[in-house]
Amino acid sequence: MNQKNSVILVGMPGAGKSTLGVMLAKELGLDFLDTDVSIQVHEGRTLQDIMDAEGYMKLREIEEIVLLKTDASGKVISTGGSAVYSDAGMKHLKAQGTVVFLDVTLDELRRRIHNFDTRGIARRPDQSFEELFEERCALYNKYADIRFDCNGKTPVEILAMITSELAV
Repeated sequence: MNQKNSVILVGMPGAGKSTLGVMLAKELGLDFLDTDVSIQVHEGRTLQDIMDAEGYMKLREIEEIVLLKTDASGKVISTGGSAVYSDAGMKHLKAQGTVVFLDVTLDELRRRIHNFDTRGIARRPDQSFEELFEERCALYNKYADIRFDCNGKTPVEILAMITSELAV
């Protein structure tokens, strides 16, 4: 692997960050951490419960605190889809590892996500999935060291692409 000993996965909800993160961690012999789970453990409640009680901006605030406390060394990290809204959090993670953007089309995400309104996705109440997608993709591209087109590919195929690129 390159000079950094960790991998940070970014992308939309439904892009496969958690699934691929576990597979990649096994393949590379690294620990795995899902920052959405870290937020829930930190708060003792689900992402959706946080948003229902205090709003999406509070969730993003908590997410930044968790990201800044995260030691990414020797880990594959699956970030929440909204992690890229925290410049400080992303700079912290990027300093410790290679940021990989799992890019999936809007149509494919629509097929994969059936619980948009209850999944705990940090967004403005009036924001459509399309608007969220456009806004976030610009941020994913901003922070990514490597981008993978994951459309029409199985998790095993994507894993092979990532491990091949990281071996360079």
